[in-house]
Amino acid sequence: MTLHLPAADGTLRAYEPRTEPLAFSGGTPFTSRTVFSAAHVVADPFADTTPDSPAAVDWDATLAFRRHLWSHGLGVAEAMDTAQRGMGLDWAGAAELIRRSAAEARAAGGRIACGVGTDQLAAGGLAEIRAAYEEQLAVVEEAGAQAIVMASRALAAAARGPEDYLEIYGHLLRQAAEPVILHWLGPMFDPALEGYWGSSDLDAATGTFLEVVAAHPDKVDGVKISLLDAGREVDLRRRLPHGVRCYTGDDFNYPELIAGDEQGFSHALLGVFDPLGPLAAQAVRVLDTGDVPGFRALLDPTVELSRHLFQPPTRFYKTGVVLLAWLAGHQDHFAMVGGLQSARSLPHLARTYELADTLGLFPDPKLAEERMRTLLSLYGVTR
Repeated sequence: MTLHLPAADGTLRAYEPRTEPLAFSGGTPFTSRTVFSAAHVVADPFADTTPDSPAAVDWDATLAFRRHLWSHGLGVAEAMDTAQRGMGLDWAGAAELIRRSAAEARAAGGRIACGVGTDQLAAGGLAEIRAAYEEQLAVVEEAGAQAIVMASRALAAAARGPEDYLEIYGHLLRQAAEPVILHWLGPMFDPALEGYWGSSDLDAATGTFLEVVAAHPDKVDGVKISLLDAGREVDLRRRLPHGVRCYTGDDFNYPELIAGDEQGFSHALLGVFDPLGPLAAQAVRVLDTGDVPGFRALLDPTVELSRHLFQPPTRFYKTGVVLLAWLAGHQDHFAMVGGLQSARSLPHLARTYELADTLGLFPDPKLAEERMRTLLSLYGVTR
């Protein structure tokens, strides 16, 4: 049946939902790229909470979604910004998520890397920031997961210049038991990170970032770049020490960055691979055969959806990600920790559904249609 979807100008447009999904299946491990999906958390919709309360998580549904990603060969990047870290999920909740997901990864044979930050601090000096990073690194390592060293709001506020970043990161890397992934998250994802690495000049910031890596290449598995600037990522990728990987976090330009060029390519650690998981995995397996055009043919059409999800304010992309998980049947409700389901408008959500349905992302298109119809009716769309 026709759905009437609201547009930004207040009108309704007719849309004929897809009747058949694309067929996806699990497969062999990837051979040409290392690929992580940053995964969302599923809220407990029956918890009596407020937006300021500690997160109430539906652990069964949250872990089931990670098993879904592993079943398609993807690694899971846990307790990252996609999991609403710092936007509804506090450190206590993140630590529990890390422990539970790492145990599930061992049981399922899945790959996992987990975020290490300083979000137990509202603010602090360099000594407190260093201790906060150390506490979180210990939790991740004790859980048996790889560490992803995330950008710190507290460090962005406290640092006097590049030398403070060099000191903090150098100290942490010397302590790391195994090579870590360094994560540079741009201010479009978190405005509190403006001026990270000691400068708002991205050329100067890149220089400091690369200085950290060059001083500890044996302790850096790779770097994750989330600046939504393909040219800058390629330039940085070419300047990395031999053996240090570049993991793209560019949710606007990922097909071209993963495909690469004659001088190299990016691996992937992407929030958009949460809803795109099965399709993305299929595309990477095509790339494993050397078929770059086939890879691009599968993944290029997804960019319109990704750019829609990550449109400004970019940090609210999680709302569309969770909407798609609900429509796809991975959870029974459209509720988020912190009440973040309210962060995007109905026209935005309607377009999210339309783009995903056109791509064939929903395993059961009829279920997705029924759930979208329910959401529309709650907003007063009765046609």
